[in-house]
Amino acid sequence: MVESHAMKKRIMCVFGTRPEAVKLAPVVHALKRSALVEPVVVLTAQHREMLDQMLRWFEIQPDHDLNLMRHGQTLADLTGRVVSHMDKLLQEAKPDLLLVQGDTITVMAASLAAFYQQVPVGHVEAGLRTKDRYNPFPEEMARRQTSQIATLHFAPTQLAIENLKREGIVDNVYLTGNTVIDALLETSNRLGSTEIDKSLFGKIDFEKYKVLLVTAHRRENWGEALDEIARALRTIADEFPDVQILYPIHKNPVVRRSFEPVFKGHDRLITIEPLDYVPFVYAMQRCYLILTDSGGIQEEAPSLGKPVLVMRTNTERPEAVTAGAARLVGVKSGTIVEGARELISTPENYAKMAAAVNPFGDGKASERIVAAIEEYLCIKK
Repeated sequence: MVESHAMKKRIMCVFGTRPEAVKLAPVVHALKRSALVEPVVVLTAQHREMLDQMLRWFEIQPDHDLNLMRHGQTLADLTGRVVSHMDKLLQEAKPDLLLVQGDTITVMAASLAAFYQQVPVGHVEAGLRTKDRYNPFPEEMARRQTSQIATLHFAPTQLAIENLKREGIVDNVYLTGNTVIDALLETSNRLGSTEIDKSLFGKIDFEKYKVLLVTAHRRENWGEALDEIARALRTIADEFPDVQILYPIHKNPVVRRSFEPVFKGHDRLITIEPLDYVPFVYAMQRCYLILTDSGGIQEEAPSLGKPVLVMRTNTERPEAVTAGAARLVGVKSGTIVEGARELISTPENYAKMAAAVNPFGDGKASERIVAAIEEYLCIKK
């Protein structure tokens, strides 16, 4: 029985991007409910504006804000900055465990800094692999290196556990489900009493049209692949007059150069500014299907009954494909159009994908993660 606040083990939760914030927020709240451990929240602010939005929605107050984002920074610049600043903070704060999520530069660099200070690392969403070191880039190598450093591995699926086992990682591996489902279910429930500004969606009419929700921005798709995706979306809109395409377009000018000329002049190809997490969840709830090169959306959409066409050459989340909730359509215009055409034109195929069971969890991943941390830090010792 813990008798005082001071006796709690301190878990330093580090994140820098919006997806990390979404997926670690439920864990932070679960840590706050624990009698044995407590969170210390650290931001690298790799994505400043989007990260702040998430903190407000999930009501998280950071203990340390490193604010490391710099305009035009390279991956090497960011890596070095995270390592050096985290090294100093770890020396000062002396946490009992560092907790990271996913596969960003923040994750890899913060884990390396923790290793240098001999602080154990817990890795949320461990074991995802494409086995192609440059796709996705730099995420694939970031998660592999983090797995080699981490002491605790919180795997979302059995396949992730098998991936770790093939790399010789078998100790302190836990099957937890994915915390993104925890966050999504909480947000979906709160949306019933939250007013969404419909003007954010421009001319989109979720009642009149089948709305196809699009995200496309991955670094490895820049150039020809994004050009192909843009042409595919134009073809789909031309072929199906009952379809609107909603694309919250990425701010990067490299991405915009591929889409804006192709979309120009078409009244059902609608680009809007990037959406906050909450209105984006609303759009996922209301849309007909999703076309994406994102990773996290492959996990979220099946819980909302939305088929996903994955516009990538591979995926580190093949469980969704195996479950029938997602389909890998590549980055060629023809295969993307073919995949969308089938789901728009064949109701039975659409219904089958929409009814697929989400393989990524039941909304209790955060509780399992905290229980494992408590056992490792407080019960076994």
